[in-house]
Amino acid sequence: MALLHGFTQTRRCWNGLDELLSQSHEVVRVDLPGHGEAGPVGRPLEETADLLADEVGAAIWVGYSMGGRHALRVAVDHPEVVEGLVTIGATAGIETEAERAARRALDAQRASALIVQGVADFLDEWMRLPLFAGLPPEAAHRDERLGNTVEGLASSLVVAGTGTQAPMWGDLRGAEAPAAFVVGGLDEKFAALAQRLDDAWGGPSRVRTVAGAGHAAHLEDPAAVAAIIDELSRVAA
Repeated sequence: MALLHGFTQTRRCWNGLDELLSQSHEVVRVDLPGHGEAGPVGRPLEETADLLADEVGAAIWVGYSMGGRHALRVAVDHPEVVEGLVTIGATAGIETEAERAARRALDAQRASALIVQGVADFLDEWMRLPLFAGLPPEAAHRDERLGNTVEGLASSLVVAGTGTQAPMWGDLRGAEAPAAFVVGGLDEKFAALAQRLDDAWGGPSRVRTVAGAGHAAHLEDPAAVAAIIDELSRVAA
């Protein structure tokens, strides 16, 4: 089972979910480009998906937010290594070029602000976004996130942000592996995206909602998310 973290996080930011899953699964936690020990250089999603498929091999892929986009890219480009898929607060991309361009411009602004502010101030601002309003400080892994570098995070924003990726919605119909699209019950934007993922996915799938949680449902209620992943793994077996 491969765990792919979100932006500003590292492989250590799974808040006990990895410990719950390790009781019955072999778990591989990955530092994505620009984060943790992966080095200060971001990579496009397509390139990272190739590396992940080659290095991890066949697995159930679990990805949160940015990590969910990476997991979806692996599923589209390398279905042979995807035994099952779980995304948490994820999207298959922005469909129009105008909207993608606007997102690239926003992420470039964020990268510039990051360079000026430094990681600590940028992270405090990032965690004040409405997406994370319900995330308690003890579950946010701030100290671990502070280990990331300005260069790495800025590179990730510019090279692997949502605006840089080709939309994958039309590619999901060919998927065959079972999937669960997880979303926090308070995360309205990504609830709609989870339903779209479910509708587009070619294999058996369902939306699973974590009641009372926001965007980072796996950090707010790791036990509930672990139960969903365990259920999916039984279907994939």
